[in-house]
Amino acid sequence: MKLINKTLLLSTAILGLCSSCDLDDYHGGGNDNPLTFNKIGGFTNGTGDEGFAEISAFDPETGKLFIVNPNESELSVWDISNPSTPVKGTDIALTGIPNSVAVHNGLVAVALENSLNKQANGVIATYNSDSQALVNTYPAGALPDMVTFSPNGKYIVAANEGEPNDEYTIDPEGSITIIDLASKQVSQLSFAAFNGQTIGNDFRVFGPNASLAQDVEPEYVAISNNSKTAYITLQENNGIAIVDLQTKSITNIVGLGVKDYALPNNQIDASDKDDIVGNFKNWPVLGFYHPDAIVYSKIRGGRYLITANEGDARDYDGYSEEERVKDLTLDPTVFPDAATLQLDENLGRLKTTTANGDIDNDGDFDEIYAYGARSFTIWSTSGAVIYDSGDQIAKTIFDIDPSAFNNNEGSKADKRSDDKGAEPEAVATLKIKNKTLLFVGLERTGGILVYDISNPSNPKFLEWLRDASDISPEGLITVKGKNSPTGNDLIIVTNEVSNTIAIYEVK
Repeated sequence: MKLINKTLLLSTAILGLCSSCDLDDYHGGGNDNPLTFNKIGGFTNGTGDEGFAEISAFDPETGKLFIVNPNESELSVWDISNPSTPVKGTDIALTGIPNSVAVHNGLVAVALENSLNKQANGVIATYNSDSQALVNTYPAGALPDMVTFSPNGKYIVAANEGEPNDEYTIDPEGSITIIDLASKQVSQLSFAAFNGQTIGNDFRVFGPNASLAQDVEPEYVAISNNSKTAYITLQENNGIAIVDLQTKSITNIVGLGVKDYALPNNQIDASDKDDIVGNFKNWPVLGFYHPDAIVYSKIRGGRYLITANEGDARDYDGYSEEERVKDLTLDPTVFPDAATLQLDENLGRLKTTTANGDIDNDGDFDEIYAYGARSFTIWSTSGAVIYDSGDQIAKTIFDIDPSAFNNNEGSKADKRSDDKGAEPEAVATLKIKNKTLLFVGLERTGGILVYDISNPSNPKFLEWLRDASDISPEGLITVKGKNSPTGNDLIIVTNEVSNTIAIYEVK
């Protein structure tokens, strides 16, 4: 397999390969507080195939790390009071399949899907982090996929994905659960008020015979610093829902638009069959952002949302939107070079959708869409793009280590070029004095990319944190130094395929 020759940036290569880097050495000096990143701990949770470690939450009061372990329907518990020597604790057996966990002031919240019927309603269970005793259970919607506390600890908010069954004969509504911990009141928010509305800006409603309320699949929750507003990604729909936590209402749905891969800074390698690793080109393709994780951040007075644009397709026995470009009938006027585009070494292998693109409903496709934006995006809280990383994730990985480019969970390079690339999955932020750092987990390629986003319109790449033993980061959390057992800021990464947890310290 051939590699395209590129000019390597020495500082970038050094930063990406070292396990501990003094960033001031590479960014102009003059900083009294240079940062270093060191992996100070790690362990494996469970043995065998993937699925023993997905999402984690840390409780500073007890030093416990709670880990979602769906394979064994439990919360795995580890004492990381000394992160270099984690100690296995007593696990919490659960009634249901856990998808997410969060901790606030000694209270642990777990999102549990119905273990007998995925389309039935789930629950949110809470536990005392010290005694690990069950405190309460609250009803949730179908398939609660992510749970979090508001910063003030008043609310628990869950995104209920409401996925259809494999035959696509049952499609429960997606919904939002808000639990008021003081009153124990539970509010289930439906999207039914938006049925029949056209959201616009490439918001997608496309499931067979589905209303908007059925079609939306809430994925991930971010909450404003003042605990008044929640922002929920609707991944497959390519949108964000905005929720007023005080009135317990969905106030808006925002379509996120598309990314144009014909623009200079949006090049992609679109084929895994071209015998070239890093074959960056512009193509007549549009990409849905399809965000997974989202985080809210206040930076120098501004309020921002940051998303990891993983991409996701609906691919069920009863309905699938997936198709490769070579199997589409392309409009001959729009694509006079269709035969060339549809070669495997060009766009032929790229996965696209049959749900969008036939603008005039004449049976051929006038537009080609890809899944995900292969990037992270910084948005305003109303959904306007402030910054998108364009093609820089792929090009950064290629510059540092071509063998890791668009690989598939540690396998051969280029294997995911026809799909969603590195698949940015997780995002988290960390404030250190006057800096705001962003951490982006790459599900397929692996590792965590670190950026300085103190200027949200011009982020700076700092480092790629990775260890060959950690495969496929799914969960990513940061711990402030005041809450950390070491007294320094921590990054804790839960890796889904390797079932490993990696603990990095920032100094």
